[in-house]
Parts: sequence; structure tokens; C-alpha cells
Amino acid sequence: MTSDVPPATPPAPETTAPPSGSPRVQGLTTFTIEGRRAPALFVVGWLATILGLGILVIGFAGPRGTATGVLVLVGLLALSVGLVSMAGSQAIERRAAGAAYAGPSPVLLFAASVAVSSIGASLIGLLARLAGLDPEGMPTTILVLALIQATYLALTRLLLVGTGALSWTDMGFRPLGRPAVAELAMGMTYAIPVIVVTVIIAAIATLILPVVPESPLPPTGSTIGLLLNLLGGAVLVPIGEETMFRGVAIVQGALFFAIVHVLQVGGTSPTQALALAAVAFVTRVPVGLALGWLFLSRRSIWAPIGLHAAFNGLLLVLAEASLRGGPPAG
Repeated sequence: MTSDVPPATPPAPETTAPPSGSPRVQGLTTFTIEGRRAPALFVVGWLATILGLGILVIGFAGPRGTATGVLVLVGLLALSVGLVSMAGSQAIERRAAGAAYAGPSPVLLFAASVAVSSIGASLIGLLARLAGLDPEGMPTTILVLALIQATYLALTRLLLVGTGALSWTDMGFRPLGRPAVAELAMGMTYAIPVIVVTVIIAAIATLILPVVPESPLPPTGSTIGLLLNLLGGAVLVPIGEETMFRGVAIVQGALFFAIVHVLQVGGTSPTQALALAAVAFVTRVPVGLALGWLFLSRRSIWAPIGLHAAFNGLLLVLAEASLRGGPPAG
């Protein structure tokens, strides 16, 4: 089934050269406020970013404790303010200079999203401890996932839609009607082939590096746990991540998609942590590239959301079935 709405081709984020005769874009590495449209954002961006990175280095180097945790939060807050300010400054300069893509660099947008969502995740974990809840329990995990996806959407709205760099339509969003549902369903049909490729790559990777990263949403052995996992992995995550990683950039988005899934990977030693991160990364690249290809071929965000939801959902159901030794019971 095809959409009655003609597809829109999103502008390429990597194209930043202004038209001939346009004012020169003041880059973030040009350390001057002369001629800048938003000098305050530029100055705050650099100062807060440097300050935040310095505080984080001190915080992570110190012994674990309440004081260190507070220091890390302060560092993340400063870093978030800095990166968001720099992204805003870059977007304003590019737009004023008439650049073909008048938004922030996808790399900068990705870095800002990681910093901002890390603050929220840390605060939720802290509140969970104060409330006597397990900071790594299922309810806390779902809250963290929801906050991360909300961060992706909020920063996309603020730094892309808000600056006029891209519209929601440019990013492939269409009204949620029959054409959108058809795109979702079509995207879902690619889930099994992509899972097969992912399993093959995972098998090869684990032969070379005999480690298996744990799922961020492990099976729970209960129906309510499975439903919560599906809510997080097959509903919340596809919407937020596809907006950020497919709506902004394709190849870069595929790599960022893989990177963001290994940021929390840990191990009992640096060697094991690196091995776990490497395996987690290479097993995410195929689905990331498939999602990007699907977005380009359909010019609709709903198709990759459908693939992402089905991919995550099937893996969650299979993991739950494996834990129980049979199909999930109702």
C-alpha cells in the first residue's frame, strides 16, 4: 500500500557550504565573537563545555561516594549547558549565513543528547535509592528509557525544528493514518531477515571475542515483566531513537545508533569491557544500516520505526521464551 502524500526528501545534514556570495559561517573553532549573531551562546558553550569536562575528569578519578556522585552530576549539567549552547550557536550562524543545512552538527547533537539524558538517568537512579527502590529494577529502567527518548525528541524539537533547520515532515513524519500504519507494517516485515544477519555476525564476533553483552532489558520470567520490556524496547525506544538517528543523519545515525548502545557496557576488567563493547557495537551496526536504508528508500520515519519495534520485540519475546523453556505464558 502506498501513501497518498508525496514523499519529502530531507536535506542532507552534512552539506554546510553556504551559497556563493553568502556571508561566511562562523565555525565553532573560530575563537572570536566578532561578527557572530549569538556571541553569548558561543562563549557560554565553550566555557561550560570545558568546565564540565574538567569536573567530570575530577569526579570519575575520585573515590566512589556521595560527594563524587554530586560532582559528576554538576559536571554533566555544565557539559549539557555547554553542548546545547554550542549547538544553538552553530545553528544560528549557519542559518544567518544561508547554509544549505542550517542546523547543528549531528555529532554535536548526539553528544548533547548523551550528556542531557545522562543527567536524567542519574537523577532517576538517585531518587530510586532514596525511595528504597532498586535503581536497576524494571520500573526504574523503564523510566530511564522513557526519559532518554523524551530527551531525543526535546532536543530535536529545540535544535532542529525550533531553529528551522528541519521540519517534522522533512524527518519523515506523516499523519498517523492508514498510510503510516502501512509503512509501520512494511517495516516490520524486515525484522526477521535483519535478526538472522545480526545472529550470524554475533556468532562470528563471539568466536573472536568470547563474551556476550547482557541485554539492557533482560527477560524477567513474568508476563508483567515481558509487557514492561515490550513497552520500553518495542514502543518507547523506536520512536525516540528513530527520530534522532534517522531523522537527522543516515550513515552517521547508524554509527551513533550502535555507539549509544555500548555506552553503558561494563565488565570486570578493562579488557573484558572493551571486548563487550566491541561485540555490542558490531551486532548493532547491521540493524542501524538497515534502518537507515529503509528510511532513505521509503522517505518515511514510520517504516524504520516499524522495523525497530519488531526487531526489539521479537528478540525480547525470544529471550523470554528461552528463559522459561517455552513460549511465554499469559
